[in-house]
Amino acid sequence: MNDIVLITLSGADKPGITAGVSGLLAEYAVNVLDIGQAVIHATLSMGLLLEIPTGAARKDIESALQAFAASQQLQLRWEQVAADSYGDWVAAQGRARYITTLLARKITADQLARVSAVFSRHGLGIDGISRLSGRIPLGELPPLSKACVEFSLRGSVPDVAAFRRELLEVASALEVDLAFQEDNMYRRNRRLVAFDMDSTLIEAEVIDELARLAGVGEQVSAITERAMRGELDFAASFRERVALLKGLPESALEEVAANLRITEGARHLIATLRALGYKTAILSGGFTYFAHWLQQQLGIDYVHANELDIAQGVVTGNVSGVIVDGERKAALLRQLAMREGIDLQQVIAVGDGANDLPMLSIAGLGIAFRAKPLVQQSAEQSISTLGLDAILYLLGISDRYQPAAVSDIRPD
Repeated sequence: MNDIVLITLSGADKPGITAGVSGLLAEYAVNVLDIGQAVIHATLSMGLLLEIPTGAARKDIESALQAFAASQQLQLRWEQVAADSYGDWVAAQGRARYITTLLARKITADQLARVSAVFSRHGLGIDGISRLSGRIPLGELPPLSKACVEFSLRGSVPDVAAFRRELLEVASALEVDLAFQEDNMYRRNRRLVAFDMDSTLIEAEVIDELARLAGVGEQVSAITERAMRGELDFAASFRERVALLKGLPESALEEVAANLRITEGARHLIATLRALGYKTAILSGGFTYFAHWLQQQLGIDYVHANELDIAQGVVTGNVSGVIVDGERKAALLRQLAMREGIDLQQVIAVGDGANDLPMLSIAGLGIAFRAKPLVQQSAEQSISTLGLDAILYLLGISDRYQPAAVSDIRPD
């Protein structure tokens, strides 16, 4: 049987190392079974799993590698791999792999220690760790800084619910976000992203802003809060709130729109998604006037929301057509997926309220964004620490691969 050997090279990175070592191995007809390389702050770590043909001058190969390493001022480690160990490695091929994404304003050793301890307790090994965020300068953090590390994990997870629950507890204690996904073919092949509008794409509940101008702010805000927590039927509570707006002048809509704040990261996210060929949609329990305003601001492809009835320049207190509640959002999401000719696994849904849960549950990737506790606990993924553009990290898109024209952080 041919020898199986693992070699590792480490030291200062410079051009030509990979070409040099592979060229040397080629002289001895060595096969490369696996290869990996990482560079951290100009320091190289390279590993090669080699098959050395029977009869090859193994001592000569080792000596040649030692001489090459010395010439490049690298450290070389040479390790024999047992046949049964190699067999186990081959047998593991095709098993499920997972990705856990750590999102924070900055990454600390405590975060890494506590998160990796969760992996260990549940029998998951770490195959790789990658930084997806841009380089952060020393000193005071830049405004709205972003930090992200992605863990590639191997092993089985017998109790996924318990694992997710422990990740959520750690995330809450550390004030970070932790997203856990299976690393399957859909993860980097999403094609449509559907957003709730109020408190998701914009930092307000528009109906509350209109109510404030109508002099019924406290009444409407109280109903809105209960509806978003899932304590009230959305459609019934929505009609009740709209009725309180009766008599509000139409000009109030323009006044509210002029003062709306778009959520952190929304412009960057949408611009990047558009550059990458994604379709985007607003599925909102709010009003079409503001959804279309936002569509113009961000370049959204599809809009579905509620039509506020206006007659003779004033709000009538009614809505026209079918109310876009939770079930309607889910139905619209299915329709859009069919229209785009894609599977629901290729769809991302983002929202913050209880009426978003139906669409979050059927999307391939459902994300609760700065959401109410009920929604955070029910959704598969949750982002509370960073802005909306953190969604790009969940897709495995690092800052260096995001279009330069829309990147908030200087790429590597």
